[in-house]
Amino acid sequence: MELKKEEIRTYRQLYQAGRKLLEEGEDAALDARLLLEEVCGTDLQTLLVFPERPVTEEEISAYEALLERRRRHEPTAMILGKTEFMGLPFIVTKDVLIPEQDTEVLVEQALEFIKSSWYLVRSQCQAPLKNDKPLKILDLCTGSGCILLSFLHHFGYAAEGVGCDLSERALSVAKKNEGKLRAAGFLSGEQKIVWKEGDLFSPLEDERFDMILSNPPYIPTKVIGTLPEEVRLGEPFMALDGGEDGLSFYRRIAGGIRFHLKPNGIIILETGYDQGESVPRIFRDAGYEDIRVVKDYGGNDRVVIINTDHTDRK
Repeated sequence: MELKKEEIRTYRQLYQAGRKLLEEGEDAALDARLLLEEVCGTDLQTLLVFPERPVTEEEISAYEALLERRRRHEPTAMILGKTEFMGLPFIVTKDVLIPEQDTEVLVEQALEFIKSSWYLVRSQCQAPLKNDKPLKILDLCTGSGCILLSFLHHFGYAAEGVGCDLSERALSVAKKNEGKLRAAGFLSGEQKIVWKEGDLFSPLEDERFDMILSNPPYIPTKVIGTLPEEVRLGEPFMALDGGEDGLSFYRRIAGGIRFHLKPNGIIILETGYDQGESVPRIFRDAGYEDIRVVKDYGGNDRVVIINTDHTDRK
């Protein structure tokens, strides 16, 4: 299917034709708009205020090419090479997962914990204690770095962050995102970040953290082949594969956190929608009791929070 170029003269007509071409897709209207804005160097304001803006043949052809890629189930974020997460712009490639809105729940819970914790002045809940050391935060399976970077931006105070990933290419994307956000003033000079290549805790030696965050692979291996093409073909297998039952990373994290959390530290994990019982069970079996599950915007179990004092554990 092709655009009827002879009938298209304006920006609105081109958008409407693109939307119709993608009408079978769940997010056809949004995808059509974002791809058109990429081609024309415009934004939502153009469609709302200047819909009669003339379009060129070159713009129509370029738009048609992007629409065809989308019709072949290439994710829009991958076509654009960028997406938004927690109100911030992030670079994405086929080497990292596309940040999803459900993951924002994890970051929001981390920020909420910090606001209500010992780290902030309880009477004001606005400024760090003057004599405290900077918050140390670890992001396991960091991918694009969106969790760590968006947390630090919204936290706003001095902090030391470490992002770990097994993929050198993923870390390259994370570093580019850090550079982009720093250049735009979204991160302060007091927020130090180190990116480390390795499997989970392996590159950390004896480092300890106040908080550990992670969106680890959690899809059972046999299920990956049944996922929508946008996910199965557009995102890295290693970032999806959680082993035979989807829980292998949680078991390994549960076994390693006591070596890397400070006293009264906290760990916040994203899980699959159907893992709200199995993941907490893993951490209870490891000896942790203060565990709660938070739902995502769709009402599904999505985030597991383990608040722990492990100083007496063996």
